Amino acid sequence: MDPTVAEEERRLARLVRAHDRWRGRAVFNLLPSENAVSPVARKYLASDLAGRYTLPIPTTFDGETLENSYTGTRYTDQIEALATASAARLFGARCATVRPLSGHVAALSVLATLVPRGGRILAIPPGAGGYDGYAPGFVPSVLGLTVGELPAGGPGHAVDGEIAAAAIRREKPNAVVLGQSFFLFPYPLGPIVDAAHEVGALVVYDASHVLGLIAGGEFQDPLREGVDVLFGSTHKSFPGPQGGLIVTDREDLFRTLDPALVWRVFDNAHWNRIASLGQTLLELERCGREYARSVVQSARELGTALAREGLPIVTGPDGPTRSHQIHLDRPALKASHRLGTGALARKLERQGLLIDLVGRIGTAEATRLGVRPEEMARLASLLAAGGLRGERVGPEVRAWRRTFRSLRFA
Repeated sequence: MDPTVAEEERRLARLVRAHDRWRGRAVFNLLPSENAVSPVARKYLASDLAGRYTLPIPTTFDGETLENSYTGTRYTDQIEALATASAARLFGARCATVRPLSGHVAALSVLATLVPRGGRILAIPPGAGGYDGYAPGFVPSVLGLTVGELPAGGPGHAVDGEIAAAAIRREKPNAVVLGQSFFLFPYPLGPIVDAAHEVGALVVYDASHVLGLIAGGEFQDPLREGVDVLFGSTHKSFPGPQGGLIVTDREDLFRTLDPALVWRVFDNAHWNRIASLGQTLLELERCGREYARSVVQSARELGTALAREGLPIVTGPDGPTRSHQIHLDRPALKASHRLGTGALARKLERQGLLIDLVGRIGTAEATRLGVRPEEMARLASLLAAGGLRGERVGPEVRAWRRTFRSLRFA
């Protein structure tokens, strides 16, 4: 063996172990786009399923109709069926698929199959907290769609239902895409759904950030409130492996969507991920309500405590948040402390406190670790001391982090 390759293998092993030690023992992860996967779900990711490849779609070959192009799928088929059934139960949906490889792929799958090429969508623009992927030049361009702006001008990029409904009636899109990267408050779905259906538009809800909260009944219930399709990432407030899922009550839409996924957006699914996702779905069926309630309560407590500590926080009529996210008020932070959110995040990272560079702070993973809502004041004090006052809080962070040895809600 080339000695260079052998050394690189050893280096790779060292890097993975170092990452696991650092993330697993030395830091509090407050990134709203990440979460902790349960030990059982992680075990399934490393199972033999990781290398398996199936194509479970009816096809015709040499005049014979085949349900699958491969043999050896007796267990993968059952694993998918189990995960799909759990997803349908958890979200109260008639139809579900767990095959999308990410939340972004789930979005592509929905829009590519349900919106005609040359059609028009309305989405919240990035400047109002929306997902960059729905902006012109990204997903719409790939799919041959035009995109207009769905207004989100309230505090914390909140959506006003009547203003949004007026835009929908004026623009008459094929679909309204709800969902944001900066996502603090539920949507007023009633007027949005009524306006969209009045002009013949679908309402699709990208719940990537709040999927775990919806699963726990804590944010809002889009399907019961008239949304046509719900989809999202499974690794943010939803505490599973990286991936995506799609659920809907509209059997007519699902009959169009599900068969069209294979050989268009993707072909093979990742079966180790589906097994891991199935485990996470079952865990949330058991304790998702308690988990989601604790995540949101912690976020509200943390936002209030950070404001007391002098960190400017975006607030709305209902306080700092109704989700797992808190947003730093970036202009106010610069004005009062001459500090950008990127610089603040780098200072905190050196102290073992991870927030993202654009000023979002999340409580989902800390909740899984076992940090309780009543402990958010201590966490806020550490964030302010390490970020604003430049105090050396790393030793306290590491000592406190080591007291959390197992995951809750798993």
